[in-house]
Amino acid sequence: MIRLEANALKLSIKDRVLLDLERLQVGSDDRIGLVGRNGSGKTTLLEVFAGVRLPEAGTVTHHGSVELLPQLKRTDTYKSGGEVTQEYINSALARRSDLLLADEPTTHLDTEHIEWLEKKLIRWRGALVIVSHDRVFLDAICTKIWEIHEGKVKEYPGNYSAYAEQKELERHQHEQAYEKYEKKKQQLEEALTLKETKAARATKIPKKVGKMESGASKPYFAKKQKKLDKAAGAIKTRLEKLEKVEKVKEISPIKMNLPNEDSFKGRIVLRVENVGGVIGKRVLWKPASFTVQGGDKLAIIGPNGSGKTTLVKKILQRDAGISVSPAAKVGYFSQIIETLDLEKSILENVSSTSAQTEAFIRTVLARLHFFREDVYKPVRVLSGGERIKVALAKLFVSEINTLILDEPTNFLDLESVEALESLLQDYEGSIIFVSHDRRFIEKVGTRILAIENGGIHVFEGTYEEYKNYEPQDHRNLIEDKWMLIETKITEVLSRLSIEPSEELEQEFQALLAEKRALMADGSKDN
Repeated sequence: MIRLEANALKLSIKDRVLLDLERLQVGSDDRIGLVGRNGSGKTTLLEVFAGVRLPEAGTVTHHGSVELLPQLKRTDTYKSGGEVTQEYINSALARRSDLLLADEPTTHLDTEHIEWLEKKLIRWRGALVIVSHDRVFLDAICTKIWEIHEGKVKEYPGNYSAYAEQKELERHQHEQAYEKYEKKKQQLEEALTLKETKAARATKIPKKVGKMESGASKPYFAKKQKKLDKAAGAIKTRLEKLEKVEKVKEISPIKMNLPNEDSFKGRIVLRVENVGGVIGKRVLWKPASFTVQGGDKLAIIGPNGSGKTTLVKKILQRDAGISVSPAAKVGYFSQIIETLDLEKSILENVSSTSAQTEAFIRTVLARLHFFREDVYKPVRVLSGGERIKVALAKLFVSEINTLILDEPTNFLDLESVEALESLLQDYEGSIIFVSHDRRFIEKVGTRILAIENGGIHVFEGTYEEYKNYEPQDHRNLIEDKWMLIETKITEVLSRLSIEPSEELEQEFQALLAEKRALMADGSKDN
């Protein structure tokens, strides 16, 4: 059964056509993920579907009840953003509409509540159209993807991962079409040059032809030239009619020189020793210790209110028990983007705090989809998501080697999130970041710091490994740690015998202390 039909929809913003759609249908069993760049019209289309916004032309027909879960929810409340979002979701689901239109329903939700919502929507019996930048969420819920691009909607079967595979196939086919076009174009250009050269020569009567013969030969050579000119004209026409295929934008690799690179990589650049988290009388986490090495990509995860941002602030403020190596040059990103000069161009803003070359800065901007002349746009004309990308680019190319990012993917469209992922994967400095975006954590993080149940737990591995990890019993863990420490002690003693140093002696004493602590811990189990 069809729940919604839209025909000949048209809507413009100022002089720009935002949506120009021939026909769309939503079936009773459809679970549609609506994707597209920031500003492409996703929210507008949901509002038109819901009847809260009227199109310039076209009709929307409902066959059943429709419920819109809006993106912008009320803020005049004592409740947290996550609590308000949950309230809206529960209220919308309780009405049991035939079609639910959800605009960024995971906003402000932590991972636990996103998974709660996934389960709710998987059991939902009505049709769904969802706008979300959470790819794991779209994978779990959707059976087809609608992509808005340049005012049109294209449908892809399957979930988001299937859509991404189909887009990659389209890219490959585009590359093949471009190669074929270039080859054909080159063949025609070479043929044209040859014909034009022959036509030019046809007017010249060979020297061996005598004066008497030359007069008689002129009509022959003129006819020959005319024939060659006609052939050249035909090739020109074929060139003009040859359907142009634009070259696929290539992703340029990133290799930047980091400050203090030699004294930074693989060394401890951040040490947190016996640091607890307390707000008023509330204990966020008990005293904990951990280190970060140059090149680590540490993802900080945990429920809303667990203390993730509090930990980041403690690190930035160098609270008691926290030491940062002089080799570490730290840059911080939050959603407040006051660092940008609205009147200056993208390129001017990003270059203002960078020692990198303009060519390198343009490469970084291109990776974030600011191409060619885009870099000269003043920041004031950019959308909120585009300004965030500029702020991230400015931080990325600054004279730093350690990035601290607090929810960097908020307000970015999916294409921009994936571009940022790619950029951070190539970054050779350290990254400490807070995020609820599970795919982003999985792609970027190499270590996980989880704040949960009033404690801090550091996991040496990726998010995928962390989710699938089954802890051993306590005694087995102690035995594994014991063997690891014994191996390290043997290695340090061997190095001390060859080349003794104060640094190695300190490392040896620290290992002995760790061994004694482990012995004490093991004795408690007996």
